[in-house]
Amino acid sequence: MNKVVRARLCALVSRARSARRDAGMVTSEYAMGIVAAVAFAVVLYKVVTSGQVSAELQGIVKQALDAKV
Repeated sequence: MNKVVRARLCALVSRARSARRDAGMVTSEYAMGIVAAVAFAVVLYKVVTSGQVSAELQGIVKQALDAKV
């Protein structure tokens, strides 16, 4: 029984060590992630501030504020 427990523990430690080696991103991956996030934010900002979407959002907020309880 002791050998089985020891073997399982060694396997878990080995997996943890290999996962730690490849757990983070390198600088270029961070840069690409930031560029992608900024691009998505710009597109989302443009969509939300467009005339039609802005009018729809204002209508939804106005309807919610005028709701009778």
